[in-house]
Amino acid sequence: MNWLTALSLAAVVIPSLYIYTVSIVATRFPVLRNKRICLLIAHPDDEAMFFAPTVLALTRPETGNHVKILCLSSGDAEGLGPTRKRELAKSGTYLGLRSPSDVFVIDSPFFPDSMTTSWDPERISHLLASAFAPELKETTNIASASASRSSNNKRGAGKTEVKPTIDTIITFDKHGISGHPNHISLYHGARLFVSQLLAATAGKNKEKGQGQVDLYTLPTLSLPRKYSGILDALPTLLEWAWSAGITKKDKHERPGGLVFMNNLIPGEGWASVDKAWAAMTKAHVSQMRWFRYGWIGLSRYMYVNSLFREVVQPATADN
Repeated sequence: MNWLTALSLAAVVIPSLYIYTVSIVATRFPVLRNKRICLLIAHPDDEAMFFAPTVLALTRPETGNHVKILCLSSGDAEGLGPTRKRELAKSGTYLGLRSPSDVFVIDSPFFPDSMTTSWDPERISHLLASAFAPELKETTNIASASASRSSNNKRGAGKTEVKPTIDTIITFDKHGISGHPNHISLYHGARLFVSQLLAATAGKNKEKGQGQVDLYTLPTLSLPRKYSGILDALPTLLEWAWSAGITKKDKHERPGGLVFMNNLIPGEGWASVDKAWAAMTKAHVSQMRWFRYGWIGLSRYMYVNSLFREVVQPATADN
């Protein structure tokens, strides 16, 4: 068998195995159901470039989820903020959101689109509290939240019951995939929000898994894996299986790890890579420079997503 024959065989076998694997993952792997989910991103196009397999999977009607996108900047570094807002809303429809009204973009001088500026985690946490847990603003001081929780537990009743309007936040991990400081800031801000929420939630609710918001993050991978396309399916599944102690469900039936894969075959009934490509090429038109085509063709994040649930402790005066 010469190299040309081997290459032709691989071109048939590898995509076929990938398509078969997609069907297994879609039907047998853990998935979030009946959840109110916030995808927290830094810039318009993050949802398509990095999280497309996740959004396409979680917006399938049979899951019963309600997914919203919260973007903390309009990506106005080049003066295209209004255009990029419209593009994000259009991208959301390609990725399966119920309505363009499920996309929210923040324009604030505190969250500039910048490769050199980190955003304040406290401001991000406060913004998340304002949007999804207004009662938490009364206890956003960490020390008072911890003291309030201790006092409430002794009395058997909380002074203010915090009822978040979301169940899950999905965002970047602490390395931000590309190392972008805005991405990394989202991780720290979201983690702080969840930590403060836990501190302000009555103990009896935590025992039932109520009043909690789970934080899932997208892991940063090595450069070879990042640009391995569908070939990263095998390493991703092995990683998921190896970390069985992390990915198994806890007592509240919350998966510790999730895997989502886009099918290579277009179709209305499932997540497919053509929809992810459309979210970039037909929605984010202003961003489609030559190197973007390389990304959408080679990046594993267009085909495969793995998410891991962060273990977050209630905030205290010491942390």
